[in-house]
Amino acid sequence: MGKPAEMVALEIQQRTAEQLFKVLGELKGGAMKLGQMLSIFEAALPPEIAGPYRATLTRLQEAAPPLPATAVHKVLAEGLGEDWRDDFAEFDDRPAAAASIGQVHRAVWKDGRQVAVKVQYPGAGKALISDFNQLARIGKLFGVLMPGLDVKSMLAELKERVVEELDYTIEAESQRRVREAYPADDPDFYIPEVVAQAGNVLVTEWIDGIPLSKIITEGDAETRNRAALLYCRFLLSGPKRSGLLHGDPHPGNFRLLEDGRLGVLDFGAVDRITPDFQYRMGRLLRIGTLEGIDTIEKALRDEDFIREGVRVEAEELQAFLAPITEPFVEDTFRFSREWLRDMAARVTDLRPTNVVRQLNLPPEYVIVHRVLSAGTGVLCQLECEIPARAESLRWVPGFADESDAELVGS
Repeated sequence: MGKPAEMVALEIQQRTAEQLFKVLGELKGGAMKLGQMLSIFEAALPPEIAGPYRATLTRLQEAAPPLPATAVHKVLAEGLGEDWRDDFAEFDDRPAAAASIGQVHRAVWKDGRQVAVKVQYPGAGKALISDFNQLARIGKLFGVLMPGLDVKSMLAELKERVVEELDYTIEAESQRRVREAYPADDPDFYIPEVVAQAGNVLVTEWIDGIPLSKIITEGDAETRNRAALLYCRFLLSGPKRSGLLHGDPHPGNFRLLEDGRLGVLDFGAVDRITPDFQYRMGRLLRIGTLEGIDTIEKALRDEDFIREGVRVEAEELQAFLAPITEPFVEDTFRFSREWLRDMAARVTDLRPTNVVRQLNLPPEYVIVHRVLSAGTGVLCQLECEIPARAESLRWVPGFADESDAELVGS
């Protein structure tokens, strides 16, 4: 048609991006979760590739093609009863947000409170479990690519967590527990109150604010740094304050409120972290920031990150870990897309010589790893500079504990 090749290529990429959004959204279940993870890790892609897809992938953090109103009403009737409308003064059939296993509608509760009504997609549970069963089938392939990985145990842990995420009763209990740990007058965070829960319906207090995804695309440096600091603080402080780790840290679950606090949504995916495990994680993180590679390797073996009988080259292990621990060594650290691209290249390099192929992911650390990797991706999207080390010292037991001072000299 006489158009420049670059313009044609850009148009094709934009159309492809729209199709990606549509397909991943309509598939729901595991495919939608994959799309949301992609939306976080677009920061790891080179700019010339990620550019046309960035805005579209970011939309997956906030919304997806909606469920028809008739299907929504059926789920509400099954959960709250045929007279479900009596519970609401108003109910908006148009979804305010949609995600991997459910969508949210704005409504007014019968007592006048503004509420968010979370409705699970019919069949979402079966779809998600089916996705994981398919993933388990190719477990042997993971074993070939990552010979150090205990794939079976890792997938079993993930499946158990997904089953929990489908249960809105568990989600309501988790949200109440976190709200108790972060009361309404908390200076940094706001956790919406649970109003009602029945079946595949969860009603919580509605909160307004600027979505973190919008801050990523439009926020100035000061706002991005403020949001990033609170985001980091919440993820790190959760286990110590509530015994729970928020396991789904994609930007759609966070809002910067008008009063400067961070509002936190969606407690379907959480990890219960015991005080003993908190200390072990913190100690491992602290040891990882030391220079004694023998000590680091021993700690990784103690926690089963290096399984019995697996050999690793100390120099390669040190070279692999050094940049990963950077945020916890410096007083402040700048999270950037460039740094994330370097990390992604290290982790995804599957040449036989890459030490990452020999490492394991113990079941206890599956959700922790998910939060650490996804949370890091979001911080890099924010292009922020924050004192991650100081936050770790404050909130992670074991990281600041110097009772094992002899380790420093070993």
